[in-house]
Amino acid sequence: MTDSNSQPPFIDAIRFNADGLVPIVTQDAASGEILMFAWANAEAVALTVSENRAVYWSRSRGKLWRKGEESGNVQKLVELRLDCDADVLCYRVEQVGGIACHTGRRSCFYQRLENGEWRSVEQVLKDPNQLYSA
Repeated sequence: MTDSNSQPPFIDAIRFNADGLVPIVTQDAASGEILMFAWANAEAVALTVSENRAVYWSRSRGKLWRKGEESGNVQKLVELRLDCDADVLCYRVEQVGGIACHTGRRSCFYQRLENGEWRSVEQVLKDPNQLYSA
């Protein structure tokens, strides 16, 4: 993990939570569509900027996660934004391959509440078994 002495100065402006994480809303830079939500630690944010691609912190795996490292659906960073309270980031990206969700859909937000029930409103673009090696 990156130590605080070698972090880029812009990291100091971000208010990370008690676990050292900040929420990330990922948005398609061209359309404005919300693609996904994830978490990042300081190292992931710094790597996102230096590599010009979305890097997150996987809470379930306990490690850095470069979006698209298995599926090929990389998110190229177009712009990074910080909210007014300095505790949420927005990765504005170009979604390579058109798929952001591990279910094979364009967006992770593919369910809509209709008459009190969740309904899938986006089609699967690619079988998830074909996206991931394991």
